[in-house]
Amino acid sequence: MTTVVLADDEVLLRKALAALLPLEGDITVLAEAQDGTSAIEATLRHRPDVLVIDLEMPGVDGLGAVAEIRRTQPDQVILMLTRHARPGVLRKALKLGVQGFVSKSAEPAHITSVIATLHAGKRWIDPDVSALAVVDDCPLTDREIDVLRVTGEGYSVADIAVRLSLAQGTVRNYLSNAMQKTQTRSRHEAARYAREHDWL
Repeated sequence: MTTVVLADDEVLLRKALAALLPLEGDITVLAEAQDGTSAIEATLRHRPDVLVIDLEMPGVDGLGAVAEIRRTQPDQVILMLTRHARPGVLRKALKLGVQGFVSKSAEPAHITSVIATLHAGKRWIDPDVSALAVVDDCPLTDREIDVLRVTGEGYSVADIAVRLSLAQGTVRNYLSNAMQKTQTRSRHEAARYAREHDWL
């Protein structure tokens, strides 16, 4: 029996998976979460064999939730569901130790078999997800991407510095480099440009 926590803000999809996964395989859904914050709480409380988490959620997104969970449960097995795997996002998720990626359009039977694969200690990335991620034309460094991602959430330079544990001058340097590389006039334009090009 494999225990699972399901985290997805799309209620219909989450409920469907919660109902279908146990029918497809030897799976028990311990808890459901509708956003990143509740995903963190549910995972830390229930300690499932596999956390199945959506990449894009309101507030704390899938990557933010995974980073937080990794701090206290470094060995947590994680399957990330995604609609569009941007190269930068996939790279960051792999650095965080996410073991599996599946398209949100996958059949429940496929998701069930991937959960079993991950629980057995292996990795899995859907071919369509990995194909998208290989096409990486992003000129930005990982730190420039981090700074732009937080900028896009509306934070000031001072707030970004606190959130990323950087000096304000360092944040300004990263933003300046990112603006040069994207040929934009402001950090918000740079963040928008990077998002439109699927770099964040």
